[in-house]
Amino acid sequence: MISVSHVSKVVGEAGSPLAILRDIDFSVNAGESVAILGASGSGKSTLLSIMAGLDTPTEGQVSLAGQKIFEMTEDQRAAWRGQKLGFVFQNFQLMGHLTALENVMLPLELSGVKDAAKLAKEILSQVGLAERLKHFPKVLSGGEQQRVALARAFVVQPQLLLADEPTGSLDAQTGESIMDLMLSMNQARGTTLILVTHDHKLALRCDRTLTLQAGQLISQG
Repeated sequence: MISVSHVSKVVGEAGSPLAILRDIDFSVNAGESVAILGASGSGKSTLLSIMAGLDTPTEGQVSLAGQKIFEMTEDQRAAWRGQKLGFVFQNFQLMGHLTALENVMLPLELSGVKDAAKLAKEILSQVGLAERLKHFPKVLSGGEQQRVALARAFVVQPQLLLADEPTGSLDAQTGESIMDLMLSMNQARGTTLILVTHDHKLALRCDRTLTLQAGQLISQG
């Protein structure tokens, strides 16, 4: 489904190069759920951004379903993300001036999908927010905002869902319920799920765990 081939990321830091990622190489099968574990500063979020085509590697390539994303132009990558990829952020990244329904409709409308409102209502109902369609993010709890973010990511029926610390800003119980929801939707829809976390307990619920340390992949379990 997705392969990361010898990806490195080096940036200039006060005149001396800093290696954020070093020769990362792995692949993930379609429908699989994989957790990327590592301490803060290990390169997890940078790796996820490169996998999404939001950042570029110094060396290496990422391929999704045989497509090499860094052979695309910026516009082509943006179109690819809109069609193939869902992304869930730790801080939700909802549009504050839009209701829950409008936030979920947005990626559908940008892709020119018909019946955007109908599809958005259906998925918000699936994540337990049928009664919160007209509410703005500021009046939703953290768990509810993350459910909206999940609905927005899944509504485009992505082949790949990337999640960056999706439970990091939630309490333990709410985090567990979000993880339950994410894994159940992953299994029901056959979406490939890759999530970054520092929580070993959550990581163990995925099919596989990759561990990063100081920018290097030190284990694949």
